[in-house]
Amino acid sequence: MKSFLYPKLNPPSFTWVRPEQGEVVSKVHEWIEPLSSAADPVKSKDTDFVIVGVPLSRSSISASGASEFPDAFRRAWKGFSTYNLDEDVDLSERTAVDAGDVRMHVTDIHRCHENIIEASATLHQHFTTSKVCAIGGDHSITAMMVKGIHQARPDEKIGILQFDTHFDLRDMTDNGPSNGTPMRNLIESGVVEGSNMYNIGLHGFFNTKDLKQYADEKGVNYITLGQARKKGIEETVRQSLAELAAKVDTIYLTVDMDVLDIAYAPGVPASTPGGMTTAELLEGVLVAGRHPKVNNLDIVCLDPQKDTPVQPTVKLGTHIFLTFLTGVMLR
Repeated sequence: MKSFLYPKLNPPSFTWVRPEQGEVVSKVHEWIEPLSSAADPVKSKDTDFVIVGVPLSRSSISASGASEFPDAFRRAWKGFSTYNLDEDVDLSERTAVDAGDVRMHVTDIHRCHENIIEASATLHQHFTTSKVCAIGGDHSITAMMVKGIHQARPDEKIGILQFDTHFDLRDMTDNGPSNGTPMRNLIESGVVEGSNMYNIGLHGFFNTKDLKQYADEKGVNYITLGQARKKGIEETVRQSLAELAAKVDTIYLTVDMDVLDIAYAPGVPASTPGGMTTAELLEGVLVAGRHPKVNNLDIVCLDPQKDTPVQPTVKLGTHIFLTFLTGVMLR
């Protein structure tokens, strides 16, 4: 079946068999419904959460199979309950649809990026009150998803909250548009001001000095992981969101999985030592999900092919998604 948003979206590459009517829904794979041509477009506009896969990783600087994550993400749902014991929240009390995957071209990265922009704009025009969650894909997709929001809602000022080991401010003429350039892409295209970007989690020897100088020049707000730990992850995120909310209409949360320590995320192409722990990232995402201006999430740079057989990184990526939804429900 094709999505009613066809042609820029393909139906999910993998779907679960739905439970019979009247059966209790207790698992995530029983709860999230595929958005197909059989769905009621009018009714679906009121859904709380919209998931869209963005299977692009050809634009990654590091060799990456992150394009495989949307499929692995859907397969992982069966291992998760809709009930979050920590917060006493049951996600099944809300509605969620899977809009499928953005259509990709085999070799033309530019066309892939254009498709992402168009699909994002269509989703945000149709689902005006939903929280749209993009499952990447490499980090280049973030710039395109945000450009789609800007296209759909040009009067809204957009802010970015970024969990990342890297600035992602590489020179577009040398590296872009790639997974190393999305923030610079947004700055140079005039879609997001540098002062409306907050990056939490940078650490170690994984950024060049010229990128730090560019960030300072453009007013990008960045908090190293060491600084965040001294203040506390929760307080750091809370303060960043408060500052952002005073300046923008909507906040886009992007989670680059390379912000995690390599010990916690083996399935990340550019994973590094010295990064966040699982608990720290989940704490930060929950705080972000609770903020009323955070309306979007993406999860990027997770390569299931590099993961271990028990898929700890895939499971963590899925956990991050569900934690964000929990935060939204706690508002």
